[in-house]
Amino acid sequence: MTDRVVVAGAVLDRGRLLAARRSAPPELAGRWELPGGKLEPGEGPGEALVRELREELGVEARPVERIPGEWPLKPGYVLQVWTALLLSGEPRPLEDHDELRWLAPDEIHTVDWLDQDRPAVAEAVRLLRTPPYSIGASVRPLER
Repeated sequence: MTDRVVVAGAVLDRGRLLAARRSAPPELAGRWELPGGKLEPGEGPGEALVRELREELGVEARPVERIPGEWPLKPGYVLQVWTALLLSGEPRPLEDHDELRWLAPDEIHTVDWLDQDRPAVAEAVRLLRTPPYSIGASVRPLER
C-alpha cells in the first residue's frame, strides 16, 4: 500500500516565504508549517495545492515546482512540498491556523517549524535567494 500524499506550499511573494502557525491538533498547536493538506481522490498535486491554499488561506496561488524529497508524517502519510507564487488575495488563517507570517530569508529561524517541514523550508530559502524568486517574477507553472 502506498502512502497518502499531503501537499504543502512554500508560498513565495516579494522575496518572502509564508509561514502558518498550527491551531490544531493539540500536539501540533503553536508550531509553524508550510500550509497545505491531503490529496483528494482523483486530484493531482497541483490541483490539491491550489484547493488547499484557497480553503486554508483564501488566496489564489500557482504551483511552480516540486522541492526534491518526501518526508514521513503520521503513519501512512508523506509530505511533498511545491513552491507556489501568490496570484491574488491576502492570506488569512481560515482553517487549522491562528497566525500567518511572511518571513524574509534571514527571519526563517524566528519561528518553531514542524520537524518534517524543516528540510523543505531550507530549500525554499535557498530558492528565495536566487532569481526569479528573489524578485517575485513569474516562472514556469507546474504541469497538472
